[in-house]
Amino acid sequence: MKSITRSVANTLSPSITNMIRMDHTHVLATFHEYEMDTSPQKKKTLADSVCLALEIHAQLEEEIFYPAMRELAADTAVVQKSIPEHNEMRRLIAELRHMEPTDPSYDKIFLELMRDVMHHVADEETSLLPDAERLLADRLGELGMRMTKRRLQLAAPHAGELARGAMRTFPTTSVVVAAGALLAGTYLARRTFARHA
Repeated sequence: MKSITRSVANTLSPSITNMIRMDHTHVLATFHEYEMDTSPQKKKTLADSVCLALEIHAQLEEEIFYPAMRELAADTAVVQKSIPEHNEMRRLIAELRHMEPTDPSYDKIFLELMRDVMHHVADEETSLLPDAERLLADRLGELGMRMTKRRLQLAAPHAGELARGAMRTFPTTSVVVAAGALLAGTYLARRTFARHA
């Protein structure tokens, strides 16, 4: 039964390392949409989108990915420094959330967040993720499925915010396609989890 569950996890859910890479790509792409001369409303939309994505991503890593890595490689330096980096990121997010995009410090704080996240991503993608693919090779799909399930739980209370942010920052056709993909993915994930719960 365990091998069947693992096979389903590998088929329906990306591996945990690929999910982390997709999160990184999404956040970095959103960072690059942010420009100093962008309207305050678009700056806020982009910043809110990045902040929520980073909060969910950090929680997923802390609850699922880092503990799995610690089980196998407790002395991994990147894992050990990641929690303080997440805490600094959360501090910057809190600052942004208490500011208006017209505040003279808004761009500076956003750019500081961007710099910190880019450094963090570089560390994870050059050492931690390749280590995980080697050390957790037989668990990547199962951990990816756990991460997918937990992501749906964490994102559910923010569905309206996520949809509004997507509608404000993406072309209409992209929003329609993304919404369809999200609905289909949610449906498949719920069916899979219901069968294997």
